Amino acid sequence: MSRGTAAYLGALAALAALTALAFAAGRFPVSIVDLLGAFGSKVFGFAYALPENAETVIFRVRGPRVLAALVVGAALAAAGTAYQGMFRNPLVSPDLLGVSTGAALGAVLGIFLSRDVWTIQVFAFAGGLAAVALVYWIGSSVPRHDPLLSLVLTGIVIGTLLGSGIALLKYLADPYNQLPAITYWLLGSLAAVNPADLGAVSLLALAGLLPMLLLRWRMNLLALPDDEARALGVNTTRLRAAVIAAATLMTAAAVAVSGIIGWIGLLVPHAARLLVGPDFGRLLPLAMLLGAAFLLAVDTLCRTVAPIEVPPGVLTAMLGTPFFLWLFAASRRGW
Repeated sequence: MSRGTAAYLGALAALAALTALAFAAGRFPVSIVDLLGAFGSKVFGFAYALPENAETVIFRVRGPRVLAALVVGAALAAAGTAYQGMFRNPLVSPDLLGVSTGAALGAVLGIFLSRDVWTIQVFAFAGGLAAVALVYWIGSSVPRHDPLLSLVLTGIVIGTLLGSGIALLKYLADPYNQLPAITYWLLGSLAAVNPADLGAVSLLALAGLLPMLLLRWRMNLLALPDDEARALGVNTTRLRAAVIAAATLMTAAAVAVSGIIGWIGLLVPHAARLLVGPDFGRLLPLAMLLGAAFLLAVDTLCRTVAPIEVPPGVLTAMLGTPFFLWLFAASRRGW
């Protein structure tokens, strides 16, 4: 068995185990037998006597949250993989071009204006797309500069500007109602995800994933210098624009429903690359599997490790920092 095949099988097994654990663990524990019986009765029509409220907990409380963790984790990991391949740098994350900060500013503005949850999500999604569009427009308009360097520097500058807008709105917000809501959203959470949110983010994530799958062989050519890639018949400008649009769409959709959950787009593609190498066609599916498993594990810990729910953004940073340092050391040893 090759190393790549073993990595895929291990990721699938871990994802299946974590999914079962996420459905079973919580303040209302559900046994594996009851869990299998619930799905069997729902899917195949088997007769199974569930404990009281177990069906509600499995399908209405934990079901949307578990599926949202899978979709958001996979979307952020896919976006991070695309960004790292495009910029030829394993230390790049989806928020490099300002998508997370733009989405955060949009959501904070919606909360500041006392809008409903759906409008806040629309504001966040639009803010993320608008931020990256502005960064790309400014970066591509600067003549006689390396296009990748221009995008990176413009993203840092625009991200700082958007961050100052968030700070201003937090300062002006009502400290008793709006400010706690803003802080809670910025830390990220999957607790309030409903089936409508799940359907929207799934469709948008799929819309961003399709171009990546169709262009997967061309993505490998972005690792070459632009002159060599053009000599092989690839329009690097159009390809980067398509990749940025697809990755931004996935990231903005994920951030709009979950808030800012960092480290997934940075850490997971790096780990997947160590397992299967840099080929984008093999790297993207494994990164999505690992991203879904990682966020699902973090979200399960968030709602079970303490009497009150811990924001996932806090745990991803606490777990991601030492794990990334270990990955970095392992990669330097040639593992």
